[in-house]
Amino acid sequence: MRRSTLRTLERAAELTRRNRLVEAVALAEPVILAADEYEGAEIRRWLAEHVDDFTGESGATTR
Repeated sequence: MRRSTLRTLERAAELTRRNRLVEAVALAEPVILAADEYEGAEIRRWLAEHVDDFTGESGATTR
């Protein structure tokens, strides 16, 4: 994955955690849509591995 794509995804995650979802989507969507099939696969894998980056949760559930 290109470094610029990774930075964009990381920034989108930060915006999402700050409840700025519209800005996050506006930032990430063009990068995701422009990705070729290989980078697209890397993006999907990164997103699946970094869900907590977007939610701000640690993965541990408390009851």
